[in-house]
Amino acid sequence: REIVRIIKEEACFVRPMDGRVPDAEAASVKYALPDDKVIELNKERHEAAEVLFAPHLIGSEESGVHQCLHATVQRCDMDLRRALYSHVTLAGGSVMLKNFAQRLISEVRRLAPPDMKIKIRVPPESKYSAWIGGSLLAGLDTFSKMWVSKAEFLENGERVFAERSF
Repeated sequence: REIVRIIKEEACFVRPMDGRVPDAEAASVKYALPDDKVIELNKERHEAAEVLFAPHLIGSEESGVHQCLHATVQRCDMDLRRALYSHVTLAGGSVMLKNFAQRLISEVRRLAPPDMKIKIRVPPESKYSAWIGGSLLAGLDTFSKMWVSKAEFLENGERVFAERSF
């Protein structure tokens, strides 16, 4: 697992919306695996990340990240949408992929109203932001009221989460 994460972080990138791979990124990359086998990555360097925007490439019917972002903002009150589009902060390891934020901005611009300002921020600590946020949330006194025990889940199933959501 660790070698896959390292390869993803060092070699993979998100290609631009037009689908053309920049010359600087077109070169193949070789990696030595722990068992001394050497693998060569070519188009895999960008195809792996493309699934985030086009899940159908792996047979999934889910929406791409840009569609999820747009749909989430559209579900909010109209008065909040402008502020939400201009204050997107990304978190997680995959958002650290080269060109991820630029591609996301381009894709969301196609979906959002034409005059909408789209601003996406990727803080340097975004790789760990989910863990940081989770630890802050877990430390709140009020968070224990939202916990679901195994017994509650076994008794009520998934609906217990809807009942506890705020």
